[in-house]
Amino acid sequence: METIDDIVIEARNVSKSFPGVRALDGVSLQLRRGRLTVLLGENGAGKSTLMNILAGVFAPDEGAILLNGREVRFGSPREARECGVSIIFQELSLVPHLSVAENIFLGREPRGRAGLIDYARMHAAARELLQRLDLPVDPATPVAALRVGQQQVVEIARALSTDARVLILDEPTSSLSQHEVNVLFGVLADLKRRGVALVYITHKLDEVARIGDDVTVMRDGRVAGTGPQGALGHDEIVRLMAGREPRELFHKTPARIGDEVLRAEKLSLRSASSGRALLVDGVDLCLRRGEVLGLFGLVGAGRTELLEILFGLHAGRATGAVFIEGVRVNFDSPADAIACGLALAPEDRKREGLVLEMSVAANASLASLDRTLHAGLVSETREAAHVSPYLERFHVKTPSLHQLIRNLSGGNQQKVILAKWLATAPKVLLLDEPTRGIDIHAKREIYAFIDELAQAGLGLIVVSSELPEVLALSDRVAVLCEGRKTAEFPRREATAEAILRAALPDTASIAN
Repeated sequence: METIDDIVIEARNVSKSFPGVRALDGVSLQLRRGRLTVLLGENGAGKSTLMNILAGVFAPDEGAILLNGREVRFGSPREARECGVSIIFQELSLVPHLSVAENIFLGREPRGRAGLIDYARMHAAARELLQRLDLPVDPATPVAALRVGQQQVVEIARALSTDARVLILDEPTSSLSQHEVNVLFGVLADLKRRGVALVYITHKLDEVARIGDDVTVMRDGRVAGTGPQGALGHDEIVRLMAGREPRELFHKTPARIGDEVLRAEKLSLRSASSGRALLVDGVDLCLRRGEVLGLFGLVGAGRTELLEILFGLHAGRATGAVFIEGVRVNFDSPADAIACGLALAPEDRKREGLVLEMSVAANASLASLDRTLHAGLVSETREAAHVSPYLERFHVKTPSLHQLIRNLSGGNQQKVILAKWLATAPKVLLLDEPTRGIDIHAKREIYAFIDELAQAGLGLIVVSSELPEVLALSDRVAVLCEGRKTAEFPRREATAEAILRAALPDTASIAN
């Protein structure tokens, strides 16, 4: 019988905000000795933020973390590890050019009498861990020489080497082969027998029954439901993840849909690594003038990769056919896509959408420089005349066109990106997470601009992790799951539960 003494670590009424986003709102979670809690929720539900707080990556704004009944405040992941709390991140955090053993014991290398690293002892300890995980590689092998799945196993070995009392795994099987998954699940069962408290973030519902003892579902930064594994069936989990009818975030103007402007047939993208063979797998899409096509999928679904194929970013690895206004096109680069009337506002605006040390005007004109040149050089007068109407149309708030773009708010930076692409006179606008990290007022402005552009006859494809946003903006919704299109819904049939069912790996075939 479980008692309060079984609780190893507890989050109590934890809240956390980032600019424009309340990621956690009074969340409580208990992790018990020898039990695995499966943590579920759609993208943006707050799962990773909560785990990052438990592991010392972030500090909570409000609430408390209790370890063995005592309140703790971890100043860093290292402090958390020293207290027995380890996390395996979804994104690999290994040092490629160090060896497997050096990565496993990085910062904790065994030392000899002279204070030098005892490589023999380190390699022996690493070899024992690798045997336990059924990974037959030499501990001296550089991590860069391993397959992605093998690198993930090295991450797990590093966490196990700390003798963790709490182990957090964030989507750990996303890059593993079936054999590696089976080995991992065997290790997790062994850790439970040893009394380790485990929390496991996943989107794969088939994993819940296989390894879970408890299930917690998060939604919109809160706990939507929790209980022992088996008490929550698949339908109940989907309902808890969706949890509400779509909110009308703005008044969408009835669409005036015209002729086909873009069609994609059998688009596929080979992986550059040895993880899943196809990041995009035989996807068909059609887009008409004046239409907003919402594209939804969970982590690893291939949404961003699909937009990048359309924009000519993976010419060497992508296959399939793209048609613009009925004419087949071949894009060897984004420049080819832009010339044919496509524009892409990327997910990471600061790294991929803007040059932060350049001015507002320079950023707004980057995709249409040919319209700002005089005698082969950029003319500030022509540049200002070219971009000003678009910056004004998107209500960009800036002291001047010469202001550095880095000094603008996130919402105004996003508006500059939209202005940049509208200045190219596109036929199709691809928007990847267009409202991520901006405040609610700026979001509503972006929604209104999307509506306005559709009314002007553009075709738009909008990727968003926020289901209410997809439902509010879209005339149609296409759903991706593990690189495949699993469902498509007209606006009148698109519900949160139907979309989530199609997005979850082991229910997608049912939705189809």
